Amino acid sequence: MTDLLNDRFFASMESSIGPVDDAEMLPPACYVDPSFFEFEKDAIFAREWLCVGRQEWVETPGDYFTAMHMGEPVVVAKGRDGVVRAMSSVCQHRAMLVAEGHGNTRAFLCPYHHWAYALDGQLIGAPAMERACNFDKGKIRLPQFRVENWLGFLFVNFDPDAAPLAPRLAKVTEILERYDLANADTSMELEETTFPWNWKVMFENNNDGYHANRLHAGPLHDIAPSELCVFPQDLPEDTAGYYRFNGTTHRDASFNPSLKALLPIFPKLTDEDRHRLTFANVPPSLSLIIRPDLIAFIILQANSHDTITARRGWLAAPGAKTEPLFRERLKVNLDSSTEIAAQDVHVDSLIPIGLRSRYAARGRYSWQEQAQREFNAWLVRRYRAEWQHRKPPAD
Repeated sequence: MTDLLNDRFFASMESSIGPVDDAEMLPPACYVDPSFFEFEKDAIFAREWLCVGRQEWVETPGDYFTAMHMGEPVVVAKGRDGVVRAMSSVCQHRAMLVAEGHGNTRAFLCPYHHWAYALDGQLIGAPAMERACNFDKGKIRLPQFRVENWLGFLFVNFDPDAAPLAPRLAKVTEILERYDLANADTSMELEETTFPWNWKVMFENNNDGYHANRLHAGPLHDIAPSELCVFPQDLPEDTAGYYRFNGTTHRDASFNPSLKALLPIFPKLTDEDRHRLTFANVPPSLSLIIRPDLIAFIILQANSHDTITARRGWLAAPGAKTEPLFRERLKVNLDSSTEIAAQDVHVDSLIPIGLRSRYAARGRYSWQEQAQREFNAWLVRRYRAEWQHRKPPAD
């Protein structure tokens, strides 16, 4: 495609952030143009807080896990001092990765040449480097990233000067307070899949209640009619996340053949909470789908303009794992959710074909797509700032 980065292109995005009854989708090129993703790396991923996992994954000193955002490999580890750190996993010798997957270790050993790094990233061993001129292993360490814990979710930021995340999620935090996410039961048994489409296609699908009773029509999903969606009107302008509610046809509704909660209800929920689903999003990397008895989380890792890796996990009420038949009841829920997710995957695979078409339009939104407008506002604010920073000076 031709170079899109110009004033006219960014000005055209203003029509995507007005009131939902007037707004239209972003230009299709934002989803399919490789050069635009390169722009997004600076506008979004190099500056925003990116979810990498859960605090439970690094409970014990020596615990670590790996993640990837915009092609940057990250390792998160808990040191002997109890501090959780995030670092590049790129060996500072010849760029081999020093960590894969997750586990517990005393140090990170590069498998290529056996350079060794302490859990804080400091180089502690470099075989046969005694003849190298001006080589001081005390000055070499894995590059460090900022880490923040929000409700038990761990986020990293590549920008050392980025504003903290939690203060800009105050409203979302308030809405989720009764779920006690920091103390929820969970697991590292994740479903991880890489898909051939732009990250925004999947993030928008996670936000979208408009399609729920259309694409997912049937008993499982008809418990949450699209017309019962409710959107907040009091989100601050600089919010780092947003949410929506969707009423249900009955109390403690859940996506399984019984249509009712099978697992213990989160104990602090109000009656109002138990008559609705909640959807919370922290762009660009975390979506939460919340029922009274189970929360699905999706961590999105953008790889390129047309590939994304999704890590899917779950959270249950504190102590739920000790209940009889927990694993069996959880499996019933997860199997049912898999059927719904397969429908989403199918449409997500077709949307990029349409976006690349010369006939792709900037479609108008239904009132049930208010969350898309919120996502657009979050994006365009950051696109605009980055473009102002880098655009050529006027003649």
